Amino acid sequence: MLLVIDIGNTNIVLGAYKNDELVASWRMTTKTPRTSDEYGLFMYSLLTHKNINVDDIKDVIIASVVPNIMYSLVNGIIKYFHTKPIIVGPGLKTGINIRTDNPKEVGADRIVNIVSAYYTYGGPAIVIDFGTATTYDIVTEDGVFNAAITSPGIKISANALGKMAAKLPEIEIKKPESILAKNTITSMQAGLIYGYIGQVEYIVTKVKEEMNLPDMKVVATGGLAKIIFSETDKIDIYDPMLTLKGLKIIYDKNKK
Repeated sequence: MLLVIDIGNTNIVLGAYKNDELVASWRMTTKTPRTSDEYGLFMYSLLTHKNINVDDIKDVIIASVVPNIMYSLVNGIIKYFHTKPIIVGPGLKTGINIRTDNPKEVGADRIVNIVSAYYTYGGPAIVIDFGTATTYDIVTEDGVFNAAITSPGIKISANALGKMAAKLPEIEIKKPESILAKNTITSMQAGLIYGYIGQVEYIVTKVKEEMNLPDMKVVATGGLAKIIFSETDKIDIYDPMLTLKGLKIIYDKNKK
């Protein structure tokens, strides 16, 4: 079996593959400091809770955008799973040609998402990841990753409202019944969600216009993608497991 791990700024998402089937997935917070033993035991308990024999995990692959937890996490995996994980980065085969100004600065999560979208749904495509930041990545028909857009994530925007404006409260991220809000909380929710829908629709339209590709696919993933997907026809596919699938694809391309 294969354990795939996506480490984002807010959450760590894990999945267990048996052959080509994702048999289980989990989510844990990133920002809680943990020792190697805590990481190892926590992952061990997640697997056993799903009746997965830890000894069946033969390989682990990780995509991370949080360098400061990697030492403890990697050592926890080595200690409790007796295998050295594969880390997504330079030198791994991805099947994608990165043609940005500085390919080395492209986050591992973005590469994994592009790989997953391209090999699952084809290109050209726009891949939107609604995470801590919202990222828009473009892959061409022939597998070239050549452009990217980054904007503040929905949670960042919501937190900024609550923290930077003294009289505005923290809010639950959800769409209100109407954009015509009648109180402070629903007015903030309306501005946040409908404003974000507008951002997504404009960016997607502009990318298609500048690339002269009106029919390119739009694939969305990430923790808050479902909220936006249900409110716009500009997103064709919502795939919450896109990153985990991409890690499996990259593993298959590199296994001996």
